[in-house]
Amino acid sequence: MDLNELLGWIAPLLLTMALAGCVYALLAAWLTGRFADRAAPAALAPDAPRPGVTILKPLCGLEPDLFENLDSFCRQDYAGPVQVVFGVQNAADPALAVVQRLRAAHPSLRLDLVVDASQHGSNRKVSNLINMSEKIAHEVVVLADSDMSVRPDYLERVVAALSQPGVTGVTCLYHGVPGERGPFAQLAALAIDVQFVPNVILGTSFDLARPCFGSTIAMTAASLARIGGFRAFKDDLADDYAIGEALRADGGRMAIPAFTIGHACVDTDLSGLWRHELRWNRTIRNVDPKGYAGSVVTHAFPLALLAALMPGAGIGALAVAALALACRILLCLRIERAFGLAPHAYWLLPIRDMLSFINFTWSFVSGAVTWKGHDYRVVADGTLIPEHGLGRESRATSV
Repeated sequence: MDLNELLGWIAPLLLTMALAGCVYALLAAWLTGRFADRAAPAALAPDAPRPGVTILKPLCGLEPDLFENLDSFCRQDYAGPVQVVFGVQNAADPALAVVQRLRAAHPSLRLDLVVDASQHGSNRKVSNLINMSEKIAHEVVVLADSDMSVRPDYLERVVAALSQPGVTGVTCLYHGVPGERGPFAQLAALAIDVQFVPNVILGTSFDLARPCFGSTIAMTAASLARIGGFRAFKDDLADDYAIGEALRADGGRMAIPAFTIGHACVDTDLSGLWRHELRWNRTIRNVDPKGYAGSVVTHAFPLALLAALMPGAGIGALAVAALALACRILLCLRIERAFGLAPHAYWLLPIRDMLSFINFTWSFVSGAVTWKGHDYRVVADGTLIPEHGLGRESRATSV
């Protein structure tokens, strides 16, 4: 078979995959509506006592909107006792000043701070959580990343979901919040809203995915102890996924309530956006390599454009590309309506799809990831190996 014959076979294959991607987008749009319309878990009775909640907030550096994001967790309409534990691993971390501002803004709320440089494994975030865990004071533990923002009824809804029979953990979908940071932050928000969210909804609808996200992981303190505490995940790249699997193995299921919380999209240049998305893609590839490889069909628009470059593809390939783009816009509109999100800049969708496809392809080249300025290699079992080693310190301060 010569090159022209080979290319002649490739074009129909690419177009078939692109058409499958169009069907995928339409199905995801329909399932998104069903997910958002689900009945919420039965609310806790207004006069019923609420369990105490400890919110864990591992911090590292002065992120954009950090005060506003953390403040949203401190302004909860929740009738039970609430404790927020902040943790840093560097006594000079600028996030400490934000914690002091929060203490001034919420003098009646219990806000604890742990400053501890101890490193227990290659995953720095989990090491921070291990150091913070001794401060847990309540029955329910909620872990949430520092770049998340929530509505005042967040805790009430999460605790209601956790109280349902057979639930050992709760996690939350999240949407992108680009703020006023320009096109790269908008591209990051599109990746979350039009790729991540529908992929999760479709995967869970057909029992093809078992997700757990750092946006929220809620569990009881007893469950956390039974799964070995945070120390059991000290070397895992996908620590949130691993915690979710451990909570399922504890005899229950992970609930995903039918609402989203906000994820601050702070990228202001292409290099930062690329690194973040490459880390996400390589994490997903490590967790579910077969599913990740199969997700190539979700890149319908780039696949159709590639087919159009093949000899003899004709105008049909461009028609499929136009159809793919129309399906993506429809999916975006459905997600915005389902979760009450602000409209996106739809003209960015073709750029978003091309960038996603290139990043998806490049993610197979190596297993290197960058997190908070530190470089790691991912080995076959999913654990992290730091490129330059990790020092171990034992100085700790609780404030």
